[in-house]
Amino acid sequence: MCTAATYQSKNFYMGRTLDYEFSYGEQITVTPRKFPFEFRHDGRLEKHFAMIGMAHVAAGYPLYYDAVNEKGLGMAGLNFVGNAHYSEPVSGRRNVAQFEFIPWILSQCADLAQARSLLAQMNLVGTPFSGQLPAAQLHWIIADRTGAITVESVTDGLKIYDNPVGVLTNNPPFDTQMFQLNNYMHLSSRQPQNLFSDELELQAYSRGMGALGLPGDLSSASRFVRVAFTKLHAVSAEDEESSVGQFFHILGSVEQSRGCCEVSEGAYEITIYTSCWNADQGIYYYTTYTNHQITAVDMHREELDDKDIICCPMLGKEQIWWEN
Repeated sequence: MCTAATYQSKNFYMGRTLDYEFSYGEQITVTPRKFPFEFRHDGRLEKHFAMIGMAHVAAGYPLYYDAVNEKGLGMAGLNFVGNAHYSEPVSGRRNVAQFEFIPWILSQCADLAQARSLLAQMNLVGTPFSGQLPAAQLHWIIADRTGAITVESVTDGLKIYDNPVGVLTNNPPFDTQMFQLNNYMHLSSRQPQNLFSDELELQAYSRGMGALGLPGDLSSASRFVRVAFTKLHAVSAEDEESSVGQFFHILGSVEQSRGCCEVSEGAYEITIYTSCWNADQGIYYYTTYTNHQITAVDMHREELDDKDIICCPMLGKEQIWWEN
């Protein structure tokens, strides 16, 4: 299970949590402009936009979980188990394998408008990367500072939804998630008024009672509501430290702790990492379950006109600052 969100202050930010019971050895990965992308059904791309994100690198190929390109367009794939359905390749369309969807979009599109145009030509197919890595059941959020969309490939075709909240979790499908927000229109960051009865002198006995009823469980439907409420009410200063710190607080509202979600005997889902990228500056920030210090990787400090991908392993050891 995972949660993704966008955030706007002076710069545009986007990121996600990766919640799972084990890691695939993912690394922060920079793909420079001349890395040759060999798309399974759409030919070879010799030159393209550079990108940075989190990826599992297999046979020299970056299998991105999330990424942002040098133009400020970001994308993240989240589990959509039971609902994702991919097509077979068809003639007359640009057939794209699920595992290459993120680099296919980010390598060619400078903004969300271009991504929409490219999606209109696309047929998303279930071609696996290898026999050991079958097609994952995912859906995606694509965003820049102008807005966000959700892309879902289901049994009745490819669905592209405007995403006005800039949030994505897992199941149910996105249109159902959005509809269910109607159940929470009474929530507020302000203290509630007594609407129960004029005959009773009811008073708020605690701060924060305007949000009474905000879901607190770990289900994807509840995380969608909780992070949407948190994100849409978030306030920060415009500087980088304040904005990045606030973004981690937004996603911290849905962080998974070991022991609370048992997926099999002795195996627990945790927030393996939380990411935040400054899409305008090409800086990828992250924390891990065992390292709460924010770590940054700047794509522009690498040689972006090269051919070889650059990988930075996540720093997983807790960093404690001693003050005395």
